[in-house]
Amino acid sequence: MPKQLLLVRHGKSDWGNLGLKDFDRPLNKRGKENAPEMAERLINRGFKFDLMVSSPAKRAKSTAKYFAEAYNVDDIKFEEAIYEANSRTLLKVVSDFEDSADVVIMFGHNPGFTDLANELSDADIYNIPTAGMVLISFPFDSWKMVSKGTGELVFFDYPKNTDEM
Repeated sequence: MPKQLLLVRHGKSDWGNLGLKDFDRPLNKRGKENAPEMAERLINRGFKFDLMVSSPAKRAKSTAKYFAEAYNVDDIKFEEAIYEANSRTLLKVVSDFEDSADVVIMFGHNPGFTDLANELSDADIYNIPTAGMVLISFPFDSWKMVSKGTGELVFFDYPKNTDEM
């Protein structure tokens, strides 16, 4: 089975409490609205997945939970390496996915996610906005084969995108 990776950047986060560590920043009001809306768009596309993997940072975890609720699943795998990761570290996370999972949703952060999307595929994305998502497909049946330039951009969607899909 070909592999598909959906990168989802966390929703808009709250900078109100400056004493809070970056890791602990929650979603703000807009983030809490955008995440379920984007999950709904995925469901409307008929998108299904086998595994959800998220950065354990609060804003990514919360975003993942909105998607999990929308899909009525409660199993999210938290992977510390995703937090503050560059594209090389993220690629290592991807290549370690179990091959039994053909479609994986990964929740995390910029700039790593935008860099990864551009490196893996022919995408030319300047920036994945908050709650934005990029689906990349690979013609392999093993995640270990995923490397620079082997993927194909299937779609790029984000909250302010009004293009009819």
